[in-house]
Amino acid sequence: MGNRRVTREAPRAPKPDRAAMAAAIQDFLRAAGLDLAADPNLVQTPERVAEAWATEFLDGYARTPEEALGELFPAPANSSGELVLVTDLRFTSMCPHHLLPFEGRAHVAYVPTKKVTGFGRLGELVDCFAHRLILQEDLAREVARALARVLGSPATACIIEAEQACLRVRGPRQREALTHAEAYEGRLRREGPLRRELWARLALPRR
Repeated sequence: MGNRRVTREAPRAPKPDRAAMAAAIQDFLRAAGLDLAADPNLVQTPERVAEAWATEFLDGYARTPEEALGELFPAPANSSGELVLVTDLRFTSMCPHHLLPFEGRAHVAYVPTKKVTGFGRLGELVDCFAHRLILQEDLAREVARALARVLGSPATACIIEAEQACLRVRGPRQREALTHAEAYEGRLRREGPLRRELWARLALPRR
């Protein structure tokens, strides 16, 4: 097999136990010294938190990249080698270190061979991984790898700009800081005309 890299998908997480999650949140709030019965705003908080995490923040574990990308279509004739790019895909994710959110924009690119996916599906792919406990660097890497694997693309990229709550509201409290992460697969891993084309497109004015 030589040096060929094999990427294996992580197994799906078990279905969330919302009752156990709510009980854990209740214990956490009580351990923080809060009296849930005394504050009407906290009475249903454990259930609300469990619902939000199970159905929004962690629902990416229940999806595969294949499901996110959906139906694939034949690539247009003579499109081999041409770059497809969708910019400013908004996302929200959760950092695994402090369970604080980060949100921003993902720019996703690939070169088709035999198959293409809908533009909107690239945002679904970002959310498939963003709705997990994941670092920004790993989010970019997983999106680029999944595109290469599912579409059979010879060149993929995911570039992410984000605002990290871990950096902005705690620790150094750098409230204006932006974080950037890049990931490339295939031909885009190498410096050359294709990567320069990608960055030239990213430099164009966008609304």
